[in-house]
Amino acid sequence: MNKEELVELMQENEIAPLKKMGQNFIIDQSIVERMISHADKEDVVLEVGPGLGAITIPLSKRVKKIIAVEMDRKIVKILKDKVDSNVEVIEGDILKGTDVIPQGKYKVFSNTPFYIAPAIIRMFLESTNPPIEMILMTQKEVAQRICAKPPDMNLLALSVQFYADPKVLFRVPRQCFYPVPNVDSSVIRIIVKEKKNGSTFFKVARAGFSRPRAQLLNNLSKGLKLDKVEVEKHLKSIGLDPKIRAERLSVDNWVELSNLLQ
Repeated sequence: MNKEELVELMQENEIAPLKKMGQNFIIDQSIVERMISHADKEDVVLEVGPGLGAITIPLSKRVKKIIAVEMDRKIVKILKDKVDSNVEVIEGDILKGTDVIPQGKYKVFSNTPFYIAPAIIRMFLESTNPPIEMILMTQKEVAQRICAKPPDMNLLALSVQFYADPKVLFRVPRQCFYPVPNVDSSVIRIIVKEKKNGSTFFKVARAGFSRPRAQLLNNLSKGLKLDKVEVEKHLKSIGLDPKIRAERLSVDNWVELSNLLQ
């Protein structure tokens, strides 16, 4: 769907993009084709924020089934009239309930509103039945943060990379959307690892990142209420300088550390 078709459809249905919902619709079909090339004919797909179907409709030609979850009631009504029988359109907020998550294997596709992208990713990765793969279009800076490596790690990157292997596939210029946002986007692919329990891991990680510019030793000791001497001993036992900062540790470093401090 190009810009002219999108605007015409909106005018016909007397709707406009809602800024409060982060509605920026993709209008470049070549970008859509690159995204849906990661779908297979036997896939069950959960699509978050399908909008007016720019991804949904061509994707439905490639996959077995799509469950499309959309918050905007007016858009839900329009989309239901446009899609094929293998697409189930559900009105709702994905962050307020996970009962729409399929029972078996599935993938997630989404042109994700920038302000909720991290929350959506974490929700799926921490769910009882996480997807096998996620193809997401989101703000370029968010994508870069998710895929960061030492010495530029952050809690979001650690939260995703504990559960999955994320990779930036390609950049999407802001002109590919209507209305045009203030930032460029990127498409990322997140391949989910075997399900793991992260309760202790994230307790340690949150303490470590509690003051990003402070030394790891001080953050862990204060955040976990542990004796400094004990924490220093554990850091040195896995080859880490107690004065190191959290951003310089790899996911494997954090796994080792959480196993020692649990």
